[in-house]
Amino acid sequence: MTTMETNGAASRDEPELTYRAAARGDVPALVELVNSCYRGDDSRRGWTTEADLLGGQRVDKDGMGELLGRTNALVLVAEAEGELVACCELRRDTSGAYFGMFSVRPTAQGTGLGRRVLAEAERTVVRTWGCRVMRMKVLKQRQDLISWYERRGYTNTGRISPFPYGDESFGKPKRPDLAFVELTRELSDDLG
Repeated sequence: MTTMETNGAASRDEPELTYRAAARGDVPALVELVNSCYRGDDSRRGWTTEADLLGGQRVDKDGMGELLGRTNALVLVAEAEGELVACCELRRDTSGAYFGMFSVRPTAQGTGLGRRVLAEAERTVVRTWGCRVMRMKVLKQRQDLISWYERRGYTNTGRISPFPYGDESFGKPKRPDLAFVELTRELSDDLG
């Protein structure tokens, strides 16, 4: 699965993106990208940081390798001029598709790149699995991020899931009130 951007094509000011499914050889670069987007000082260069909410790693090599080995999931990679600039987890389940681990290089955030990659992720789950619903969980404390997804057609379902305190694979919480809200969007064949 390698595709050049055609729907929602880049304008003259935006780099052309190439999309593909991640391979095992991508694990080190993916781990670096994901962790740079969510945790630590590097993540503060973008607007999607969770550094004030969680410490530790967002993902490690073993976790990424396990994800790439799942038969019901893929990691969609976006590259610009041969450089990894974004990725996301896509997972098929009984209720449609799950979208997670969305990572856009912090220095490229706020440029429209995330909007383009999200649109390609939606097209990918429709085209690959025939999914008609995309679902995700976002920390409820990330109101700015929730609002960004709502502007792209996602709806807050009102379902709240507790944060898995004690499971450091999700990170080291810096506050006691973390929880996830669920967002969904209905998808169609004519996503553009």
